Amino acid sequence: MRTNQKAIRKYALGVFAAAMLLGLGGCAGMSGQDKSTAIGAGVGAIGGSVLTGGSAIGTVGGAAVGGVIGHEVGK
Repeated sequence: MRTNQKAIRKYALGVFAAAMLLGLGGCAGMSGQDKSTAIGAGVGAIGGSVLTGGSAIGTVGGAAVGGVIGHEVGK
């Protein structure tokens, strides 16, 4: 992958992470377990995307696994 593409991917990932954090600010009325599930899904989606090179299946799979882990940790 060319350097320019890597820079664009890093920038896009940073923007996505910032949007997720700002979006979670609207979760004030959620229970602790719901927040843990949402955070786990967000982190899992980012991790899945990074590990699979931006694959949609990897992103969705990571979100699912992260959501389950976040849900269990929040208990």
